[in-house]
Amino acid sequence: MPDEDGDSGMRIRKINGGNRRAASLVFSIIGLSVLVTLAGCGGGSSGSSPAAPAPSGSGSGSASGSGSSSSGSSSGWVEGEYGDVFDYDAQCEVPRTGADFSDTQGSVTDENFWIRAYSFDTYLWYSEIEDVDPGTVDNTEAYFDLMKTDALSPSGNPKDKFHFTYDTEEWEKLSQSGVSAGYGVEFFRVQSSPPRQWLVAFTEPNTPAGNAGLQRGWEIAEIDGVDFVSGSDTDTLNTALFPETLGEAHNFVFRDVTSGETAAFDLESQEITSTPVQFEQVLTDQDAKIGYLLFNDHIATAEGQLIDAFEGFQSEGITELVLDMRYNGGGYLDIARMLASMVAGNDSVGQTFSELEFNDKYPDQNPITGRALTPSTFTASAPGIDSSLQGKSLPLLDLDRVVVISGSGTCSASEAVINGLQGVGVEVVLIGDTTCGKPYGFYGIDNCGTTYFTIQFKGVNATGFGDYTDGFSPPGSETVGVELAGCAVGDDLSKPLGDISEGRLSAALNYLATDSCGNNGTGLQSKPSHPLSNLKGQVVKPGPLSGALMR
Repeated sequence: MPDEDGDSGMRIRKINGGNRRAASLVFSIIGLSVLVTLAGCGGGSSGSSPAAPAPSGSGSGSASGSGSSSSGSSSGWVEGEYGDVFDYDAQCEVPRTGADFSDTQGSVTDENFWIRAYSFDTYLWYSEIEDVDPGTVDNTEAYFDLMKTDALSPSGNPKDKFHFTYDTEEWEKLSQSGVSAGYGVEFFRVQSSPPRQWLVAFTEPNTPAGNAGLQRGWEIAEIDGVDFVSGSDTDTLNTALFPETLGEAHNFVFRDVTSGETAAFDLESQEITSTPVQFEQVLTDQDAKIGYLLFNDHIATAEGQLIDAFEGFQSEGITELVLDMRYNGGGYLDIARMLASMVAGNDSVGQTFSELEFNDKYPDQNPITGRALTPSTFTASAPGIDSSLQGKSLPLLDLDRVVVISGSGTCSASEAVINGLQGVGVEVVLIGDTTCGKPYGFYGIDNCGTTYFTIQFKGVNATGFGDYTDGFSPPGSETVGVELAGCAVGDDLSKPLGDISEGRLSAALNYLATDSCGNNGTGLQSKPSHPLSNLKGQVVKPGPLSGALMR
């Protein structure tokens, strides 16, 4: 990260030292994230794990776990009668043992009945699901895949792009403390089928990749002797890219795109702790003080890191803010609410940040917690995901606009920040590309060691708006969602994140100075000076291996 740029006349100050180590924190309840995975496939999302859905009392049908009659089905399935999710809870093909679990011996069919009852009770579009006999599918993941709508969005994309499962133990590690198995590098996926191109987007501090010195913009040339660009042995490539266990050693060869030089590294998988707020600085341009914040995940550990960063911004007296969420797939809605509150400031406190709308069975009640539905409001105090921060006064900046650096990986809780701020009159300027389009959320609910994520609610802002299924877009984007002010600018992997000459940050600073995009009017460079200065793609976040590299 640069400390200064002698050519610009702009002074730069890092706040609180840049890199941080994340601490282990208390789990919260609502998750809104997307963990984008491989090979052109949308991946997961994040949520939390309340014990179980509240008894509905309003679900369709009256069948119970083993007492259902059927019309010729040996499983006991009766079409249109779903029972209560508690009738099938923790009846597992492979029960877990120990004091922490209440699992009993069951079967795949029992687990499928649980999935069916849960889906038809809480899924946002439950009326669009086909009722499939749980006894006809011998795999819970395959059955869960059937429990979603096949409808399309107005642009022709799948209406439900965020339906997945996660191993419960792995999910709890990742969501509670940002811990996952890996090398500490996030890759930027340009293409996953031959000719493939994946590049280093950024590394986490104090990890194998970070300690090895991998540089942003290096492309993968070879893995374990297999040509990454054109090789057909995708099993070897995927095994190395997504290690399933700790201590796996794999050889990676990276190539510098401009020089063609290569460098080989032996990387060993470790438990990786994500640092959601990696970098912040204050830029002084004439009379303006501009804060820049690189924010990569709305996970629990972000609470204290964001507060520290904004306390620094407040003490410096910044008048503008560039919030870099190009790689932020989401996370806790409470983190998004806190972030938006610190941006909007005192006038927003008490106003609606987000209001959740569940399916028509639950117009007034949250089906998971059983609580009455009330709006989530802008706040002057920390949410207390970390109990030591409970009630802490937030540094409120009172800004009337914010520049968000965005991309296809800007998703879910990150979009909730954009939508929530728009709802209380804060102007949001987008620099980059169209966001992913996820006004929806869910709770992660465990059954038999698998955490299930199925869309259960839609979030709307203070004006009642939440229809951005095709994302938010700056003018000039190839894929157009809800258009906001700003500039379409490709991702620039030729410069470090936070470098004021990096394409998107440079465009953001230019917009703040001139209220225009420059160049050809959109911010897109027609003749990029570097092969990596204007890319389209998406960062591969930790997530279930649902697509992998294509042959």
